[in-house]
Amino acid sequence: MITHIVLFKLKDGSPESVARTVQVLKNMEGKIDELRSIEVGTDVLHSERSYHIALVTTFDSMEALNAYQVHPVHQNVIAHMSEVREASASVDYET
Repeated sequence: MITHIVLFKLKDGSPESVARTVQVLKNMEGKIDELRSIEVGTDVLHSERSYHIALVTTFDSMEALNAYQVHPVHQNVIAHMSEVREASASVDYET
């Protein structure tokens, strides 16, 4: 199992902007066969070092993660995130 975590800091951290981006991310659920689970959370602490959104997804294998990366639904998410994100950080690990 591969867990893929991405943190997003948005250019516009308003509640409306964050909510819109959360919906874009959640929209992947059920549309990408390789995506085993998806969780999207928003920051509640709002500290100087906080990111606005956390995306946690799981996949059966690296091959499944690679297929997700090029899937058209995920490519649409990448396009949206390219417009709205200020910064992002990710980690992928095997369990």
